[in-house]
Amino acid sequence: MSASVWDGVVGQAPAVERLTAALDAGPVHAYLFVGPPGSTKTEAARAFAGLLLSGQDDPEQRDVRLALRGEHPDVREVRRTGPAISADQAREIARVASLAPAEGDRKVLILEEFHLLRPEGAALLLKTIEEPPPSTTFVILCDFVPHDLVTISSRCVRVDFRGIPKDLVAARLLVEGIGPAEAQAAAVASLGDLDRARLLASDPAVAERRRTFAGVPDRLDGTGGAAAALAAELLDLVDDAAAPLAARHEQEVEALSERIAEMGERGSGKKQLEDRHRRELRRQRMDELRSGLAVVAGAYRDRVTAGSASNGGGFEDDAASAVHLVHEALESLTFNPNERLLLESLLWRLPSR
Repeated sequence: MSASVWDGVVGQAPAVERLTAALDAGPVHAYLFVGPPGSTKTEAARAFAGLLLSGQDDPEQRDVRLALRGEHPDVREVRRTGPAISADQAREIARVASLAPAEGDRKVLILEEFHLLRPEGAALLLKTIEEPPPSTTFVILCDFVPHDLVTISSRCVRVDFRGIPKDLVAARLLVEGIGPAEAQAAAVASLGDLDRARLLASDPAVAERRRTFAGVPDRLDGTGGAAAALAAELLDLVDDAAAPLAARHEQEVEALSERIAEMGERGSGKKQLEDRHRRELRRQRMDELRSGLAVVAGAYRDRVTAGSASNGGGFEDDAASAVHLVHEALESLTFNPNERLLLESLLWRLPSR
């Protein structure tokens, strides 16, 4: 089978079909890709941009090849420079949209993490996205559509992406040279996020971390001391899980340092790289906590399925309560709580065997 621009888009057949049909019908001014992190939205956006510029499903064609690598001068990928997309950054997006393409007769703006657009930024960009210059096409990526993005969403063709099934994640990792055992463990722990699966596949401790989180119900005794000790142990494991990402960051810093030594620091993107590394480490930490807590919830569910009993035969009720408490903790992670206090409180309230 010949190579396709869509080869990097995994488990998203309905999205690919819709985008292919959109190209056949004639492209419009704006598209909104909605789906969870690691669902290959970015790969799809680059592939779509390459097709918009070239009209050819050929990964070796020059425009397509550069677009797929994120290096085409007429495909601008815009990422937030702070915790959210500010009004100043929104103004810059509008300015870039108004410029003529650098090479051809069309340019594509890929706007990432648009669910983090501030309300004032949404107001500034509405008119630009609704009526961009004829040469500009927007491809907007977001994990979900918040209230402040509803109006902009209504001006776009929406394409939905889903979390990737674990069997497809594992199969992709195998193709990329990961061993079967490592690929399977990473796929299960990634919760449908291929980017995270790739990171976990380079982490030999992922299986041990999952076993530790799965064993939480057996190590609780209803005391604050046990909860505090276990919370500290789990957070140490979360800290250790950042090692593969930190190693990758070190390589990127070294490569940038070499470029700076040759060309100077002005315009090098050093500050942007540092900001991106901080965001990635934070996201990795949150992903690890969410994954671990999901394993804890699964451990209590498994005990109900197996017909376990404790506390006079009421373990099923206790387990259901435990799952509810874990889900509350998962939801609270959105608000960046004190992780240690969150875990200690959760573990103290969870039922013990």
